[in-house]
Amino acid sequence: MSATNDSAGVAPDRYAVVGNPVAHSRSPFIHAQFARQTGERVEYGRLLAPLDGFVAEVRAFADAGGRGLNVTVPFKLEAHALADRLSPRAAAAGAVNTLRFDADGIYGDNTDGVGLVRDIEANLGVALAGKRILLLGAGGAARGVVLPMLERAPRGLAIVNRTAAKAEALVAQFADAARAAHCALTGGGPQTVEPRPYDVIVNATAGSLDAALPECDDRAFGAGTLAYDMMYGAQPTVFMRHAQSLGARAADGLGMLVEQAAESFEVWRGVRPDSAPVLAALRAQLAGQAG
Repeated sequence: MSATNDSAGVAPDRYAVVGNPVAHSRSPFIHAQFARQTGERVEYGRLLAPLDGFVAEVRAFADAGGRGLNVTVPFKLEAHALADRLSPRAAAAGAVNTLRFDADGIYGDNTDGVGLVRDIEANLGVALAGKRILLLGAGGAARGVVLPMLERAPRGLAIVNRTAAKAEALVAQFADAARAAHCALTGGGPQTVEPRPYDVIVNATAGSLDAALPECDDRAFGAGTLAYDMMYGAQPTVFMRHAQSLGARAADGLGMLVEQAAESFEVWRGVRPDSAPVLAALRAQLAGQAG
């Protein structure tokens, strides 16, 4: 029997983040804050799945009464394949980071892109409509954010990847969405970066994990540029520091983490939590680590 909000004594609905590794995940803290804030009866934990046992772990969690999962590396493609139904944004991304278990089976969604867009627009105050955007990287992280960014009707979106063919494949995949948004969508290798400042540059590569900069013409950064790294840490990433040295404004992906979680919470519970105080609390935690 599933829990309801007004049933005293009934166990809370169970959710978790599944990944490998997963011990570092801040999702339990985030969703505990959301549950407290909204009054939703939710219990949220971590689920470490064997690299060759993702599907079995998910099915066991659902069979035991679990209501939903956040999916992190390296299982987002497997989650996409496992879902019985997909949201349009998950279908476009080819990856799933949110699973919901209901009477109709397993529903797969991808909240990463809308989390990025909401962080840039609501938290950082940069509207994407009419802007020139440069997206560095063409892997899974990039794929998940292309459609939500196109839906904001930017003037242009350039996808740049060290392997140009991967960027060109994304351009082909999202050509119809770009036309609908009246957005010039282009893609290629690092040499295709225009030598003048973009309004927004998003680093969707994993380079910051290894303190490596993505290939990009320095002239793409300017005083009016928001340079956004999807990674985050106690200290600014190497990409952020590089962007700041070129006069750009820099931001990390902590807000994206909180915003995608808020979107997942709404997918599961039908309630939209307030992300601002949770983001502030996480930012304070990071600052404490930095000190």
